[in-house]
Amino acid sequence: MAGIFGAAALGGNQVGLSIASQVGVQLTAALITAAWAGFASFVLLKLIDMTVGLRVEEEHESSGLDLALHDERGYNL
Repeated sequence: MAGIFGAAALGGNQVGLSIASQVGVQLTAALITAAWAGFASFVLLKLIDMTVGLRVEEEHESSGLDLALHDERGYNL
C-alpha cells in the first residue's frame, strides 16, 4: 500500500509517483518472494525426506504418536 499512499494526490510526499507502476513493482516483489519461499521449502522438505523422512512409521501412526514417541496417553478416554 506504500505505492498508493506515497502518491502526492493522496497526501504522500512522492511527487510524480505513478501509483500503478509502484503497485506493480510491489506486486512483482511479493510474487517473487512467494515463489522463492515455496521453492526453498520444497527443496528443504525433499532433503529432510531423503535423510530422516517426514512421516512416522505406519504402526506408530495407527497406535498414536503420544504412545509411540512419548510412552504416555494424551487423553484418558
